[in-house]
Amino acid sequence: MKVYIDSYGCTFNKADGQIMAGVLLENDIDIAESIEEADVIIVNTCYVKLPTENKVVYRIQKLQSEFPDKKIIVSGCMVEIDPEKLEKIGPNCSWIGPHQLSKSADVVNATYCGEVIRETGFSKESKVGVPKLSDGSLIHIIQICEGCLGACTFCCTRFARGPLNSYPIKDIVAEAKEAIENGACEIQLTAQDTAAFGRDSGEKLSDLIKEVANLDGDFRVRVGMMHPKNLLGGVDEIIDAIKHPKVYNFIHLPIQSGSDKVLSEMRRGHSVEQYLDILSKFKNEIPGLTLAVDIIVGYPTETDEDFELTVKLLHDIKPSIIHLSKYQHRKGAVSSSLKEIPPKTMKKRSKFLSEIKSEITEEENRELIGSYQNVLVVEKGSKGGFIAKTDSYIPVIVHDVEMGTFVKVKITEATSTYLKSELA
Repeated sequence: MKVYIDSYGCTFNKADGQIMAGVLLENDIDIAESIEEADVIIVNTCYVKLPTENKVVYRIQKLQSEFPDKKIIVSGCMVEIDPEKLEKIGPNCSWIGPHQLSKSADVVNATYCGEVIRETGFSKESKVGVPKLSDGSLIHIIQICEGCLGACTFCCTRFARGPLNSYPIKDIVAEAKEAIENGACEIQLTAQDTAAFGRDSGEKLSDLIKEVANLDGDFRVRVGMMHPKNLLGGVDEIIDAIKHPKVYNFIHLPIQSGSDKVLSEMRRGHSVEQYLDILSKFKNEIPGLTLAVDIIVGYPTETDEDFELTVKLLHDIKPSIIHLSKYQHRKGAVSSSLKEIPPKTMKKRSKFLSEIKSEITEEENRELIGSYQNVLVVEKGSKGGFIAKTDSYIPVIVHDVEMGTFVKVKITEATSTYLKSELA
């Protein structure tokens, strides 16, 4: 029997797919490289945004239509967030909830034999140190905790991932050590909110970062998204950890809106001033810092004045990476009871922000043209060449290099999303 795993969404969900693959292999179930050769297909869903929801719903329906003889299993956030819709579109599909990955082999075997089996609900089982099948790159993802401490009104992911569950530092370090010994050159520490790590266990994110970075070997560490609220009062320790030479000079610090009124209505738990104070400390202490931000356009209570404040904030902080999302109601989210702004207004604001997003990010990257950068070659490019990362985690296209090596390059071109280079 062979199983094909089709994963959508974030780094965390990608790691869930790797865990399922690892569990299956341990139980003598092969992983297929294509849908055509598979007997069972697992669609590992993401539900954070409406376009992604539509994509996975279409995928599930299309697979059932095109491959009526193959068994379909649905996993990921949709299982916990919207079982009613899932039942409607795939009444004969089995389910694996995001907290039930250890049962993947049981579900696959039963489904292959014609049963419809559904493993759902929350558990505290760890996702560290468990079997994983990598995607063949030299990037190793470690989930350091699951769930969050937030109450954001627009979010439905927390209904799937549940309350915070941090994994022990010793287990995370042990997995990182094994991955590095097996050839990984980039360790990605991921979570719904890495800044929440340890709030339930008494351990600290700063200690975790340092312990991983202090391992032997030539590698880099990337720290995933941090909610500003959970950095308040502890930012200095995190900065000290990220200053470690093996940690990318990079932070993913979502702001969502430049308006204090909207942030309050979103229940973000921090102000624009507090955000700017955190960012100022990072930039003052870490030269060449790459900032990634998240922005939601058109939250239901966002006025023209609120939107202008967001535009001003982006021009002021000049992020190198901007993740832009149009607001849309999500299943079970508090804000879904509010009236959405007119589509014409949404389209206008989104178009405007998309334009300045490209301007800001390309301007930031263009400043690096002519500079010499030390880069780590982490994966093969989809259109040839290789993708490397600068010390500030900016992707660079390189040629005639070996995977997993550090090389010096001269930056020759820049776009809004990556750099081009030649060997120095």
